[in-house]
Amino acid sequence: MSSNEKTFRELGLAEPLLRALDELGYEKPTPIQAASIEPLMAGQDILGQAQTGTGKTGAFALPLLSKVDQHLNAPQILVLAPTRELAVQVAEAFSSYAKFMKGFHVLPIYGGQSMHQQLHQLKRGPQVIVGTPGRVMDHMRRGTLKLDSLKALVLDEADEMLKMGFIDDIEWILEHTPAQRQLALFSATMPEQIKRVANKHLTNPQQISIAASHTTVDSIEQRFVQVSQHNKLEALVRVLEVEKTEGIIIFVRTRNSCVELAEKLEARGYASSPLHGDMNQQARERAVEQLKRGQLDIIIATDVAARGLDVERIGHVVNYDIPYDTEAYVHRIGRTGRAGRTGMAILFVTHREMRMLRTIERATNSRISPMKVPSPETVAERRLSRLGEQVAAVIANEPLDFMQGAVAQLCQQLEVDSETLAAALLQQVQKERPLQLPAMQERPPREERAPRERGERGERSERGDRSERPRRERGTPTTLGSAEALKDNPDLKMCRYVIEVGRDNGVGVGNIVGAIANEANIDSRYIGQIQLFDQVTTVDLPDGMPKDVLDHLRKVRVCGKAINIREADANEQAMSGGENRAPRRRRPQGDRPQGERGERRQGDRGDRRPSDRGDRPQGERRPHRKGGRDNG
Repeated sequence: MSSNEKTFRELGLAEPLLRALDELGYEKPTPIQAASIEPLMAGQDILGQAQTGTGKTGAFALPLLSKVDQHLNAPQILVLAPTRELAVQVAEAFSSYAKFMKGFHVLPIYGGQSMHQQLHQLKRGPQVIVGTPGRVMDHMRRGTLKLDSLKALVLDEADEMLKMGFIDDIEWILEHTPAQRQLALFSATMPEQIKRVANKHLTNPQQISIAASHTTVDSIEQRFVQVSQHNKLEALVRVLEVEKTEGIIIFVRTRNSCVELAEKLEARGYASSPLHGDMNQQARERAVEQLKRGQLDIIIATDVAARGLDVERIGHVVNYDIPYDTEAYVHRIGRTGRAGRTGMAILFVTHREMRMLRTIERATNSRISPMKVPSPETVAERRLSRLGEQVAAVIANEPLDFMQGAVAQLCQQLEVDSETLAAALLQQVQKERPLQLPAMQERPPREERAPRERGERGERSERGDRSERPRRERGTPTTLGSAEALKDNPDLKMCRYVIEVGRDNGVGVGNIVGAIANEANIDSRYIGQIQLFDQVTTVDLPDGMPKDVLDHLRKVRVCGKAINIREADANEQAMSGGENRAPRRRRPQGDRPQGERGERRQGDRGDRRPSDRGDRPQGERRPHRKGGRDNG
């Protein structure tokens, strides 16, 4: 029996891993897994060349997890990944495979995430660290990531890390790890610099090369919809209304998103159910069986939960959240177009995610065609058509004598004709699923969406656009006030929000920008002025933020605390005192009369209250700071 034909059990994986694989629906190893698992379990170094979509995450995660000491709370496996998205994806894969390993912890660490939060989690002693090279180096230099117990190190997508300029960081990390550790390097291509790293640091590596297989099938039509994060739910509803299909799988990234989207679709009258890894096996099997029988039309799933799912009714796969890597995309769309059947895969992308779309196209060697969001008129026509079909069935199959008399009586009673009465009844019937949909918010013109330089963006985020705005005199209290227009988009109406974290929580402007931009998927150039106070922070965001986006943001944690975002009320906008009163701003030096600074120092310094400095926004405390975001 060749290695390619071996089962996971025959490859010698630990029993808890086999149990997790059974629950995930993994039937047999992929070629890269079959070739890598045994040598990695035997302690050999690996030099693997394989395209994305071949299952290489399982190829190194499964054998290395089999060697983890669950009783040792220290990093034993370190995985370096080029992007934070891939780091999160790999960490989630480790967590899924190790579901039945008691006391196991995996931690993704990457730039842009709260350092305080990472330090707290590192103290728990995770056995596996998955991180980007820069942040891993940072922790190693700080002494907060100790690798004395390291058993194995994995370089995932080494060629991508080379392209992103991480090769020197990787060299530094390799030189500061124990000499006896095991090393696995995976790369889609083998440029000379990667070969030099391999020759220098790998010891008698097992070389594995897996030819790229057909990652997509011709029977799947692939299309993408470009839409802002604010409008994704509305766009999804329109697509569901217009597309003719029986069963649909909608993929999201997280378990919370899975449950929330299922609830929102249920509220709009769609028979749907979540499917995620936290559900017990019985509940998952019940949801799949309901989809097969036609009792459910829509499953909202995470990547892990949908592995191995094969339901004949599935005609559409919708990527509501774009996957972190192309491997996940291939697995997702493979749920349709199976066994010779046709299918359609629809991918929702925001402007910021278009680069990932092109990456998917290159990796899958396929063209993903653009698709417009169905117009309100198209949706209304479709809904009216369905309503007409239902009415026709009633006319054909139900006795209507009594109702015809009731119509005549109501027309006489209300002194209206039958057409007016019919229109009023139709208005009453369609309230839950209106025939007329509101127009979605238009995105700003493309030329206005060009990203700013980091320094310029950071300066605006922290200090607002002050070059054209007069500053208040020192000592004059300001208020939370109303939101200010963006310089580059003066026609974009802004709204001021309050979030319940501030300087006392160790938060910085960069933390706020990162949290809102990532969780609400808002381009950071549309995040307006941010002001930090002791207990709260104010932030200006585009007016008309959807309720579901705000509901999601309320649960987001920054520096370990839920931000509980809310719109500033009238009292707060007029407030000038209290514990969290708004800041006092410096007056430009050029506006001060000569001698003003000297008089203040000699006469007023001793009388200054401590809270004067504490209540000033952080963005105002360093007026001479150069561009660049404050990462807190």
